[in-house]
Amino acid sequence: MSRNRIFVYPSCPIFAGIIGKVHRRTNMILRSFVSQNAHLLIRAYITYVRPLLEYNCVVWSPHLKCNIELIEQVQCRFTKRLHGLSNYTYDEWLKMLNLENLQPRHTCFDLIMCYKIISGLVCVNADDFFEFCVINTRGHSYKLYQQFSNCTSQSKFLSEHIVSLWESLK
Repeated sequence: MSRNRIFVYPSCPIFAGIIGKVHRRTNMILRSFVSQNAHLLIRAYITYVRPLLEYNCVVWSPHLKCNIELIEQVQCRFTKRLHGLSNYTYDEWLKMLNLENLQPRHTCFDLIMCYKIISGLVCVNADDFFEFCVINTRGHSYKLYQQFSNCTSQSKFLSEHIVSLWESLK
C-alpha cells in the first residue's frame, strides 16, 4: 500500500536527513507515550525534537522557502496530531501550547550569534567576519557595513543577511 503524500525534497541531502530524523523522532514520541496529555507531549517535543531543528541553525540557516516550510511542517504535523486540537488553526495551536514559529527563533539565534561575534564572546575575529562602519553618528556603536554581493549564495551567509536585521535594532 502506498500513501499519497506530497513531499518537497530539500535542496541539500544533509537537510533531508535532518528532516527525516526529526519526523521519525516525532512519530516515536507520539507512539511511545500512553498519556495523550498535550502539555506532556509538547515537553517531549521541546526536549527531543526541537534541538535537532535548531542545532547549528546559524551555520546551515535555510534560506529557500521550501526548506523553511519543511522545518515548520515538522512542528505543524506534530501539533496537529495532538488530542483535542483538531478544531483550531495552526496559529491558535501555537498560542494554546505556548510555542512559537521556528523561523523567528532561527532569526533570533542569528542575531545572538552576531552579538557574540562582535562582542568577542566566540573565537572568531569580528573584523574578518564583518566590516564595521566608521561613521558613528546615531544609534549603537557597533554599526555594520552592508557589503554588495553579486552572488545570491553569498548573500545568504550570516555575515551578509544579518546586517540589515542588526542595523534595525535600536
